[in-house]
Amino acid sequence: MHIIFTAALVLVSIIASAQERITISGFVKEEGSQEQLPGVNVYLAGTPYGAVTNTYGFYSLTVPVSDSATISFSFVGYEKTDHKLSLQKNASLSIFLKTINQLEEVVVSARRQEDYVSRNVQMSQIEIPIAQLKKVPAFFGEKDVLRILQLMPGVQKGTEGQTGLYVRGGGPDQNLIILDDAVVYNANHLFGFFSIFNSDALKSVELTKGGFPARYGGRLSSVLEMNMKEGSKDKLHGEGGIGLISSRLTLEGPISKGKSSFLISGRRTYIDVLASPLIAQSQKGDDSQVKPGYYFYDLNAKMNYDLGPKDKLYVSGYFGRDKFHAREKSSDSETRAGLDWGNATATMRWNHLLNQKLFVNTSFIFSKFNFGVSSYSKEFGDGATDDEFSLEYSSKIRDFGLKTDFDFYPSPKHAVRFGAQATLHKFVPSALAIEGSFIDNPIERSVTPVNTLETGIYIEDTWQALDALKINGGMRLSTFQTESKTYMRPEPRISAALRLARDFSFKASYARMNQYVHLLSNTGLGLPTDLWVPTTDRVAPQQSQQVAAGFAKDLERPALTLTLEGYYKKMNHILNYKEGSSFLSINGENASELSWEDNVTSGKGWSYGAEFLVQKKTGRLSGWVGYTLSWTRWQFPELNFGETFFPRYDRRHDLSIVGIYEISKRITVSSTWVYGTGNALTLPVSTYKGVSDNLMTRINPNGKPVIGWNGPTVSEFGQKNSFRAEPFHRMDFSIQFHKNKKRHERTWEFGVYNVYNRRNPFFYDLSDETIGNGTSTSKRTLKRYSLFPVLPYFSYNFKF
Repeated sequence: MHIIFTAALVLVSIIASAQERITISGFVKEEGSQEQLPGVNVYLAGTPYGAVTNTYGFYSLTVPVSDSATISFSFVGYEKTDHKLSLQKNASLSIFLKTINQLEEVVVSARRQEDYVSRNVQMSQIEIPIAQLKKVPAFFGEKDVLRILQLMPGVQKGTEGQTGLYVRGGGPDQNLIILDDAVVYNANHLFGFFSIFNSDALKSVELTKGGFPARYGGRLSSVLEMNMKEGSKDKLHGEGGIGLISSRLTLEGPISKGKSSFLISGRRTYIDVLASPLIAQSQKGDDSQVKPGYYFYDLNAKMNYDLGPKDKLYVSGYFGRDKFHAREKSSDSETRAGLDWGNATATMRWNHLLNQKLFVNTSFIFSKFNFGVSSYSKEFGDGATDDEFSLEYSSKIRDFGLKTDFDFYPSPKHAVRFGAQATLHKFVPSALAIEGSFIDNPIERSVTPVNTLETGIYIEDTWQALDALKINGGMRLSTFQTESKTYMRPEPRISAALRLARDFSFKASYARMNQYVHLLSNTGLGLPTDLWVPTTDRVAPQQSQQVAAGFAKDLERPALTLTLEGYYKKMNHILNYKEGSSFLSINGENASELSWEDNVTSGKGWSYGAEFLVQKKTGRLSGWVGYTLSWTRWQFPELNFGETFFPRYDRRHDLSIVGIYEISKRITVSSTWVYGTGNALTLPVSTYKGVSDNLMTRINPNGKPVIGWNGPTVSEFGQKNSFRAEPFHRMDFSIQFHKNKKRHERTWEFGVYNVYNRRNPFFYDLSDETIGNGTSTSKRTLKRYSLFPVLPYFSYNFKF
């Protein structure tokens, strides 16, 4: 009886305790445009109670009952807002934040005020304010999200001018790139020199390199999540720009004021339009006329509609394409060649607020990537003997997906997320057709489309275990189903942050990741010829395990954030082409039967290192310094005699310095300087003449016959990637002149890429050079080829 009575008292105490708390929830939006703001800090002043808005600007804060209290809202680039209210019952409270004047040295920058970096349990994460991104010097003036991320620690650059991301020893395919919940498979324009993301259309950019929450899956190395602007619900706004190689225009405004809005953003190059008359003029009078051309375009579109206080609907899409074409025609021949690729994504999302503590989002997702190569040649004869040759190659991947995510806030110490996702993949890895009047057996190699189903369910909890200890623990169960086999893999995740002082914390994390789609590449340049293929019964999923630990410190004056992290990552079943293989590999009579699986080998890899970042996001002087010290090794049974080797983009040292200074309201200057260890390359260690098949006899300078040593030159290669290219370093500079006109704001930007004309290596070549005059003696010479010298640029930008 006593036990029952005690249990009843405990139960009553729990109920009474629950009744002594109330929940405040709502949305945080930008004043004017009514854009919902993710990542805003919401907290009860003077207490440990706090929350952060989710991707859609929603927050839920459970606090003790009080006669009077102050709820504070803070976010980088916005004025802090305090709201006093009586906490006697559950209430809805939506807030509009005003942007701040960046010219003022504002110490109350949201994340500075509440020591956001040191208090947040998430580590290995980078957020780039879009306003800051637009002030950094850019290649040809094109503001590029991926290029800015390359300036961050832990993110390695590829080759000069390329936008590929190599995160903590991983390849470009190991990055999950998400745009409004849709996966983007190829993020490159112009053969990798620009990314497909138009910064004018983006609202937020967030890169996670480790300590992955359980809601993310499908890639080994990083998650790059980007969200497009929703469009202003207040009035029509626009911005755009005219640069050396492209122009862009973005329009946004209300469909129904205060209730629905739209955004449309387009960009196109005009290299083909500008170059066409110059090429025609240069070939005037020539028998052979060459007409090359290249262009790319992007189109982003989004619409949102408030169905009521608890429901919102979003529809968004991206459509982009690159097209290269060339035609040469003369009196006796004609040649045509083409290369085109493009992405398309579409997402429909429905937000529903079930109650003050439970928020749900459901997304219907479509994504597609196509790539094609064509070539045709014809030599004119007497009409009956014309020689013709044609080649057609294509590959594609298409996804249909359904995703549901719940945000549940049961108590002040717990924030729970759970959900599920299913994606139906359709792969067409390669289709090849070769015909010709001189080919006895035309080749037709087509691959039957491969349909697979990838699913994932997850749950994670951010738990305030102690006042000084916050933990995010979760589990993801991923599956991948092919026609003949089903893979099921558990993926545990955990992160923890221990506050050692008010503004100083120690963090640690562990994450296991699985990847079921793979990118085959032997160029390293992020070209569209890189081939997406699925996991099969012969090719296992890639898997990684990563541990990381480090410190985070927030300084008040000046408002700086410092992070120092170390990591170790083990990767299994990573894929690479076998020596001599490529996406167009053909094997004589059996070409029609050749599978991409016959061209690949599976191996493992290790990556470990340390990263340091000091960053200032607000004030007249902003920017960051990032440094990475890292090692990456791969091992494949069929490469390098089974021994370990450094992959091409292993980089021992990587340093980036970025500075932005607003001299006045009208003038902003910025500069970047980068340094990196050279790429690891494979070069011949010796060459010699092979034996001729026909054993022809020649006479040496002494008059004696030499038999058989006039065959082809043979190169002997040593260890794979044992040669180090020269270090890479470069400085860029830009100056912007702003002026407010009567109806719009205009900005002229002038800049210089590669200020001191550093000739960074793009590739190396070994060639023979003759020694002396009239002799047959030659020597092998290693030549370095560079791509970009000093390049000045300018652009005109406007906003209204």
